[in-house]
Amino acid sequence: MNARSPKRGFAARPGDAESWIKAPERPTDRSSQFENFSARLTIDVTPDMRGRIKIAAFQRGQTVAEMLRALFEREFPSAPGDGQ
Repeated sequence: MNARSPKRGFAARPGDAESWIKAPERPTDRSSQFENFSARLTIDVTPDMRGRIKIAAFQRGQTVAEMLRALFEREFPSAPGDGQ
């Protein structure tokens, strides 16, 4: 018998958003991809809000981090002369 393992493959998207939303966060090693992002920001949100954020990111084909970085960049643009 060749039964498929229920374990997801590397970088595989889940079949449904609901199970992905309820899954615990897993750290990824993408430090080389985001070398310019050296600071961590931790915020407390309700489980419901966390779910809504993950759904929005999933629907946009983005990670939560990518989506929130874009949001922060729009809301808090660098001031002229900041050297960025």
